[in-house]
Amino acid sequence: MPETAGTLYIVATPIGNLEDLSPRARQVLEQVDVILCEDTRHTGHMLRRFGIAGRRLSLHEHNEDRRVPEIIAGLRSGRDFALVSDAGTPLISDPGYRLLAAAREASLRVSPVPGPCAAVAAISVAGLPTDRFCFEGFLPSGAAARRSRLEALAGESRTLVFYESGRRIADSVRDCAHVFGGDRPAALARELTKTHESVYRETLDELAHRLEQDPEASMGECVLVVAGALESAAETADLERALRVLLEFVAPSAAARIAAQIYGVSRRTAYAAAMRLSGAD
Repeated sequence: MPETAGTLYIVATPIGNLEDLSPRARQVLEQVDVILCEDTRHTGHMLRRFGIAGRRLSLHEHNEDRRVPEIIAGLRSGRDFALVSDAGTPLISDPGYRLLAAAREASLRVSPVPGPCAAVAAISVAGLPTDRFCFEGFLPSGAAARRSRLEALAGESRTLVFYESGRRIADSVRDCAHVFGGDRPAALARELTKTHESVYRETLDELAHRLEQDPEASMGECVLVVAGALESAAETADLERALRVLLEFVAPSAAARIAAQIYGVSRRTAYAAAMRLSGAD
C-alpha cells in the first residue's frame, strides 16, 4: 500500500432510529474527503441531522463499474472515502463489492466502522437459535425462482435470515410455508428501530394468516427469520432433492437404487420417496 494512500471506511449507519449512529461513525463522516452514498438525497437527510457537510458522491449498482476507477485513483492520491448504504452495514445486500474488490487488488487500506445491521438486529430478537445462521438476503421476485431457491434450502439446519419488501413479504412467507412446512417456527421483524417496529414470533402458517388478515403487518422493510430444518428433515430433504434430479433421467426404481447407495438409506425408503415424487410431478 502506498504510504500516501488514503483509507476507504465502510461505515454502518442507522436502519431507522438516527440516534443509533455511533460517535465514531459520525467522526469519520465528518473527517473524510468524500462520502460514497447509495442515494445522496437519503444520506443527505441523515448528514444534515448531525450537521455534517461532507462532499457526497453516488455509488450504486448502476454506476459502480464507472465510479470505481475514479475512487481508486482518489484513494491512491491520499484522499479518504467513506462508503455508506441507505441503511445499516454496507455490502450486506447493498452495493460496494466491486469497489472493495478493486481496493483489495490495489492493496489499499479498507477499515470497518461497525454498527447497525438489520439481519443481526432481527435475529437477536427472533427467539430462534443464533449459534449458527445463514443469511440469504433477498429472495428472487418471481414465484417459480423463489420456490426453487427455497427448495434448495429445505434441508438447511441453520436458522435462515431473509430480507424482503413489504409488497412481497406475504408471498414469500406463503412460499416458505409451502416448502418448509407450515409448522416451522419463524419470526417477522418489520420497521426495526422505527416508530412502528413490530416483531411477530409465530409459525409460518400463522404468519401467512396474519399477513392475509392484517395489511399493516406487511408495511415497511421486513426481515424474515426461519428456524432451520431438524437434522432428520435435512437428510430427507437432501434425499428428495437428489431424487428429483435423478427422476428427470431414469425410472423411479433406478433413481431409488442410486439414491439409496449415496445416502445410506434402505432401497424401500428411497423407492417410496421416488414414487411419491414422480406421482406429484
